[in-house]
Amino acid sequence: MTLAHTIAEARSCLAALADHARSVEASIEYDRLLIHLDGIGDYVAGTCSLDEADPERLLARLEMAVEELVACGLDCLSAELLLDMAIGAGESSEPR
Repeated sequence: MTLAHTIAEARSCLAALADHARSVEASIEYDRLLIHLDGIGDYVAGTCSLDEADPERLLARLEMAVEELVACGLDCLSAELLLDMAIGAGESSEPR
């Protein structure tokens, strides 16, 4: 995959996670991650609508996209932070 396609996949996963978040706070956190991801390249890749709504599957797709970003040159620390924040946002949306 090219860098643009990989960023688009990651952005699409984050957008879907934000759309299907269980709380407003989690949705906001996913939106923040989208903004963070936009700072990686010199451009903002598009997103595509994903039919997937299962957070676990979306996080798995996001993880694969971030691993591909590392292969394209993203530093490992940034990748780990992005994934950790995405997982944390999902955990914050769990009912208490």
